[in-house]
Amino acid sequence: MDLFNFITHSLNHGVSRSYSDSPPAHYIKKIKSFSVLKKHSAHGHQSTEFEAGGYKWKLALYPNGNKKKNVEDFISVYLEMDGVKLLQAGWEVYVDLRVFLLDQNKGSYLVLQDRNIKQKCFHGAMLDAGIDKLISLKEFTDASNGYLVNDDCVVGAEVFVCKEKRAAKAEFLSMSYYSFTYKHVWNVENFSKLDAILDSEPFTVGNKKWKIVLHPKGDSNGKALADPETLPPRSKTCVEFSLRIVYRMNRKTNHCQKATNQWFDASSPSWGWSHFIALDTFSKAGKGDFVKDTCLVEAEVTVHGNSQIV
Repeated sequence: MDLFNFITHSLNHGVSRSYSDSPPAHYIKKIKSFSVLKKHSAHGHQSTEFEAGGYKWKLALYPNGNKKKNVEDFISVYLEMDGVKLLQAGWEVYVDLRVFLLDQNKGSYLVLQDRNIKQKCFHGAMLDAGIDKLISLKEFTDASNGYLVNDDCVVGAEVFVCKEKRAAKAEFLSMSYYSFTYKHVWNVENFSKLDAILDSEPFTVGNKKWKIVLHPKGDSNGKALADPETLPPRSKTCVEFSLRIVYRMNRKTNHCQKATNQWFDASSPSWGWSHFIALDTFSKAGKGDFVKDTCLVEAEVTVHGNSQIV
């Protein structure tokens, strides 16, 4: 490749180039039968874990280009942060990524970097970053360049953590297009004799546990549905729910139902109605009008989304 084409290639694809006689300091991989890897790696090939700058990483290689970003005729390479649980909530890690290709003809390495964004930023919502168009397949597979010889190549990486800082407060909101509605039925017996507050058996919706809370003598606070133990701090859950009391009186089935949409969090783990149904309705139980002194309390719960602050 002449100097003019070399400079044009680098500018067009936003990749800077340099050369090194030393191998990469953090990761190196020899690939045998690259053509076979290319044939069977439509979704990319992930390296084994390696450590650099106090963090664990993996290198993802797309021999045919990253199709999710509409890359064709180029090799794509990305750095992925592994063991993300070790990354403190709300922190950003800035990384200088250098990708190495061994020139097997000269015994030296071509070092490639993103010209536009040299420092990649990793955080809770961005766990991978790299170079969409690292090198063209035409240039890479040309044996005269030395990168692919006898269908073998050597790829490496250096990862330097430039800085770490706590990011501004961020909130991640995830809403679901398709939400499952769960119906829980609770049979309450001897209603007229109840004095204490009752809790239903817990049930699970949207990976969180819920329960119905019944106040047979009324509740000025209006709390009716919750299980705060499964609501993580600094998170909110969007819930659509309805509560219904079904009872038989004078051989006729009656019901009272109310519905709402609410956001639940650790500080507001429950919500309901303090004036759900008049107590006078159930005072007739002693006269035999309330069939078997029994009623059903039903809850239909749909979790539509979650919000997490980091």
